[in-house]
Amino acid sequence: MCTEGVYHQYTSGVSVTLIKAAGTALVSILLSHPLWAPQWGRGILGEIGAQGMPGALIAVAVFFGLVALYCRALQRTMTAVRPAARTASPASVWWMFAIPYNFTEDFFIVRTVTASLTADGHVTGGFIRWWTALGYSWCTLQILSLLPGTTGYIGGAVALPLWAAHWIMTVRVNRMLGARRQVIPLPHDL
Repeated sequence: MCTEGVYHQYTSGVSVTLIKAAGTALVSILLSHPLWAPQWGRGILGEIGAQGMPGALIAVAVFFGLVALYCRALQRTMTAVRPAARTASPASVWWMFAIPYNFTEDFFIVRTVTASLTADGHVTGGFIRWWTALGYSWCTLQILSLLPGTTGYIGGAVALPLWAAHWIMTVRVNRMLGARRQVIPLPHDL
């Protein structure tokens, strides 16, 4: 029985690694399409570059600043979850900065936080389902935004408000978990 568990854990780890590698390869292909299919358009990198140097730098800095704030909120969520319920380190959410790996990893971050919140048992199942659905939706649309043309623009335009809604829900769950910490007596109070 123990051997079966180890085998399942190993094969599950291999499967996840293969999914992440394949996803990263596909995202890399999409990101590089201006090199091999220039007729499809400039792509996201071309759009950023079209703003000129100061505009592009400001846009990138603002975007990465927002991603850092979002990662900090997710890290707070994972930190607020009981340690025994965590399915990953709170710092693992910062993989969102590992481009192009992050496009695939974002799905796994949502899955990890979902599993941790579920195992913690403090947040209602309905809230967790909505949080998860929003998370997977913005992750999917983020990848769709890499496609050329109207499809990519629509994907990006819809991904951003869903990301913002997910972020708002993350802040709400952090408040819920923070309120729980205030109610639980500390060991020195017992």
